[in-house]
Amino acid sequence: MKFVTFEHHGEVKYGALIKGDTVILPLQEAAERKYGERRLPRQLIEAIALPQLLEEAGNLSEWALNDHEGEELFIPLTAVKLLAPIPRPAKNIFCVGKNYAKHAIEMGSAADIPDDIIVFTKAPTAVAGPDQIILNHQEITSQLDYEGELAVIIGKEGRGITEEAALDYVFGYTIINDVTARDLQSKHKQFFIGKSLDTTCPMGPWIVAKESVGNPNKLNIETKVNGEIRQSSNTENFIFPVEKVISILSQGMTLEPGDVIATGTPEGVGKGFKPPRFLQRGDQVEITVESVGTLVNRIED
Repeated sequence: MKFVTFEHHGEVKYGALIKGDTVILPLQEAAERKYGERRLPRQLIEAIALPQLLEEAGNLSEWALNDHEGEELFIPLTAVKLLAPIPRPAKNIFCVGKNYAKHAIEMGSAADIPDDIIVFTKAPTAVAGPDQIILNHQEITSQLDYEGELAVIIGKEGRGITEEAALDYVFGYTIINDVTARDLQSKHKQFFIGKSLDTTCPMGPWIVAKESVGNPNKLNIETKVNGEIRQSSNTENFIFPVEKVISILSQGMTLEPGDVIATGTPEGVGKGFKPPRFLQRGDQVEITVESVGTLVNRIED
């Protein structure tokens, strides 16, 4: 099942995609219509924390498909503006650095392949939605780069999580473009500023429940710039698979529902080319992750 956050007639809502992903069922309204009471919270980030959300969404979808009263709630996907599924995360987005050996090499050498996980974060204010324009920030950077990544959405609170239990704490998966100002990253000797400019964390187009994805460590991932394939790999090439990432992050630190973890990018980023191929005005970036979907954004003209 796919969950979206969207804007329709000036209101921000969330829902489930049904009818071959062509129609949205707004879940909060559907629950109120079916049960006569508010059973679901107002935002998807809050709903994710409910253990019964997937079952509830399934029941509501089945009811709506077979009841005229529920069918009245359907909204065509083409009639809405999709937002990032979690437009404003409660905390910084966790990001894994150099999680593909070939990417580590293109950014330096084989000596840069990490023995231990590298983690940095992006500010919540960096989040942008699918099809939203990525600001070029030309006044402060001339080296804007793309990084296509699978992202994990945590579904329940946990600390000291074992690798064996890690996927039990996952709600689902989405896509992130970890857009990076390479010159700022180099200038400040830390990743945070160069990773956190406004609109440099496109996310979406939806969250796919983990049950619909299967093994997150065996998914094709591809990034195109203006139709040209720049990145093409598979998450089986992770140095640190999803289970290990979750386990390590949770040692001594509580992970919470709605936390977002970007799992790292494969080789083929703009900085890795000789000479580098940074993003230019009007460039379109298209990231596809198998079983998840495609995230498309364009750089400001």
